[in-house]
Amino acid sequence: METYIPKSVCSRKINFEVENNIVTKCEFVGGCAGNTQGISKLIVGMNIDEAITRLSGIQCRNGTSCPDQLARALSEYKNNN
Repeated sequence: METYIPKSVCSRKINFEVENNIVTKCEFVGGCAGNTQGISKLIVGMNIDEAITRLSGIQCRNGTSCPDQLARALSEYKNNN
């Protein structure tokens, strides 16, 4: 399980797993429960590149959002693996 600490959003942590370029698990700690649970359910089973493309740049506050932070987490994971 990978852990990412998001910046400038309500959620405090994003936990996720990727296997063979597919997001297999995703969980937000904190944030708007309905929205973060929905995002998590939608991206499980999705190709990591597709998830990054779809979620990057979504705005909520402070120039980012929980989905955008998830895209950043996945990008960072992809660049390091």
